Amino acid sequence: MAELLTDDQIDQAIRDHLPLWKVEDGALARSVEKPTFLDGIRLVATVAQLAESMNHHPDIDIRYTTITFRIRSHEAGGITDDDLVLARHIDTAAG
Repeated sequence: MAELLTDDQIDQAIRDHLPLWKVEDGALARSVEKPTFLDGIRLVATVAQLAESMNHHPDIDIRYTTITFRIRSHEAGGITDDDLVLARHIDTAAG
């Protein structure tokens, strides 16, 4: 099982590498606005493929052109390095 990160480690990762993310209810969270609904769905499909290849799946909320991702390691009970890696992949996919 992956090791939980401390609050300081999470804060530093957000400052240094994930400025578009925040901690919300014990998870990393980021919303992405896409120009059209279908652009948002394409992003969700891309992230789904990445997540499946990592066997690490985010919670995804689709609200028209706004897609919100929430990531936490459920088995570990919080945020781990796996979550940071997935967040970076989502940032890359989101453009």
